[in-house]
Amino acid sequence: MLGHDLRMVPGACAVWAVAVWAVTSTGHVVAIVAAVAALAAVLLLGRRPGLAVIAMAIGLVAMSAGARIMAVEHHPLHSWAEDGRWVTVEATVHQDVRAFGPQREQGVVELTVQRARSSGGSTEGRARLTAFVRGDLDGLVVGRRVVVEGALTATEDSDAVGVLAVQRWQRVGDAAWWWEASERVREGVRSAVAPYPGAGAAIVPALVTGDVTAVDDDLREDFQRSGLTHLTAVSGSNLTIVLGAVLLIVRGIGAKRLTIPAALLAVIVFVLVARPEPSVQRAAVMGTVAVVGLGWGTRDGLRAVAWAVIALLVIDPWMGRAAGFVLSVCATTGIVTLGPMFTRRLEQWLPTWIAMALAVPLAAHLACVPMVAAISEEVSLVAVVSNVAAAPAVAPATILGLAGGLADLLWAPAARLIGAGAFGAAWWIAEVGQRSASWDGAAIAWEQPWWSLVFVVPVVTAIVLVVLSRPVLAAGLSLGLLVAIVRPPQTGWPPDEVIAVACDVGQGDASVVPLGEGDAIVVDTGMDPGPIDRCLRRLGIERIRLLVFSHADADHVAGWRGAVRGREVEHVMVGPSGGPELPDVPRSTPGPGESVMVGEVEIETLWPDTDHPATDRNDASLVQRFTINGVRVLFTGDLGEQTQTRVAAREDVTADVLKVPHHGSADQSARFHQQTGAVAATVSVGENDYGHPTRRSLDILRDAGIRTWRTDELGDIAIVQRDGELRAVSP
Repeated sequence: MLGHDLRMVPGACAVWAVAVWAVTSTGHVVAIVAAVAALAAVLLLGRRPGLAVIAMAIGLVAMSAGARIMAVEHHPLHSWAEDGRWVTVEATVHQDVRAFGPQREQGVVELTVQRARSSGGSTEGRARLTAFVRGDLDGLVVGRRVVVEGALTATEDSDAVGVLAVQRWQRVGDAAWWWEASERVREGVRSAVAPYPGAGAAIVPALVTGDVTAVDDDLREDFQRSGLTHLTAVSGSNLTIVLGAVLLIVRGIGAKRLTIPAALLAVIVFVLVARPEPSVQRAAVMGTVAVVGLGWGTRDGLRAVAWAVIALLVIDPWMGRAAGFVLSVCATTGIVTLGPMFTRRLEQWLPTWIAMALAVPLAAHLACVPMVAAISEEVSLVAVVSNVAAAPAVAPATILGLAGGLADLLWAPAARLIGAGAFGAAWWIAEVGQRSASWDGAAIAWEQPWWSLVFVVPVVTAIVLVVLSRPVLAAGLSLGLLVAIVRPPQTGWPPDEVIAVACDVGQGDASVVPLGEGDAIVVDTGMDPGPIDRCLRRLGIERIRLLVFSHADADHVAGWRGAVRGREVEHVMVGPSGGPELPDVPRSTPGPGESVMVGEVEIETLWPDTDHPATDRNDASLVQRFTINGVRVLFTGDLGEQTQTRVAAREDVTADVLKVPHHGSADQSARFHQQTGAVAATVSVGENDYGHPTRRSLDILRDAGIRTWRTDELGDIAIVQRDGELRAVSP
């Protein structure tokens, strides 16, 4: 009876909700919930076994979360972390180090503590610890024993006892033989493709072992835009490919009785090589469910997904809050529910293999659209096309990459030869991701609440079902969509006679001064790469003659990779606080009174005062006046009120257009705004908790007679000069 009981689906949702709640609650409360759920299961077991199973699952998840929370709260290291103690810890690496930073010189690693000591004594007992390491990261591999030393601080909403800022560390022992063997295979995969250049060599280790060390930010962003992010991390599809190869071999040699044991052994090896991280655990559980279903003959996909969700949450309740887990469940649910319907419609006029190749990515994409929009604020239009195009190369890249890693254990030249095949397949995947991401209409910004897509997607799905059964209509609409993606229809943007554009980059700053023929000056880049890249694409900018970083705050500079993506940068100008380093690009720091010409635009630097440097980074912002076709535009970074007053007292700050300082915060000088004499102003602002632009700032602008336009209301804003008058135009 339970084999076909779809009540497990809402039951899994209830278990998921309890898991999310449990990991943010105190241990004793969760324990009470677990006890109540277990008692309910016992009472219901004889009369309503379906509800009893759900109650038992809720109890298990609550017990799992509660036990780990209580263990953390009562561990001595937890109180040491609250005291901020300096500690020396003997531990085992729980997850491989994940490098970050401009030069990958920093990393975060999960440790399992065995012993620890501080000035207050010593303690023993296993506990999870998150450690941040600088400098040498080699050797921080799963299973290896290390001694680390540093300052311990507290953390919230985590199953770790604290966060350690590591000052010194050393390796004191090897891992168990199976972990060392798996690391040797991982090294072999890297070595097999090491002789080959470009993104293809970075994708093979990511596909096979989840090693994203060589995947740079540009490639990661291209894959996100093109809907191929799942190919830069281990997922259920990777395990499916490996299982498929194993099953073909087993059946090819006539050993059908070994099907399930061989598949389960493949799952174990897969976990060892790819590491027992959350994404791999998801893949392993989903793969195991699929294998058991194959052996038993069940086809109840939704129920299998529900059981997989419950099993994963019992193993790790914190997984319920992870975006990757949500996307994995959404994609799998879409495939098992929408996939068959789409396939049947397409099979009416296409071969089955083509129908499935189109139906699976389409089903997964539609199911994931709301969550993807919540994460990236974008909806990819090219995801289905890019997934279909990349799909033929995924299996060869995965299988040959793994084979190359295994071959490297025996004979390196053979590994290089096999690696060439893996690289070729991965090269195609990279080309698909990069090319499709470069199309102007690859993704659209979703500015409405993400949950609105929960209502939009079912309507789109119904339309898709109707269209798929009509070949002429489906082909025509697909061709039209593809044309719109590659070359979107022109909407009169950018307008003629543009002076400057305030890009909508959310709560941050980014401005563009077009110079004609695809050239521009860019002042700041916002927080995220996507918005500034989209703004420059819409403006047709292919070369940045000058990239200015007013100051080093993340909301002004962190999106720089989006600005330079696919574009030549001739020169970088920074303030005293610096900014990102662009390899092989000349760099300068102008002083007050300096003036340069870029094309026909004159740039005067008015601030900062190098003789009396500001201690606050905002007040060290570059203040520059651009003169563009006779129109003066004043860029002000994040200057505060006192510094604005100082600048107004010592410099001529007159301008026609003002970029309002600091997103319209309350820290504004009425004198400064009055002295600019500006008639137009832009406020670069997005959704925020600061109240920007503040009422005080808007009142100051109004009292100064300055017309003001905001990016949070209008999106990108172009200041244009028409008939001698300055106006604002939005797309």
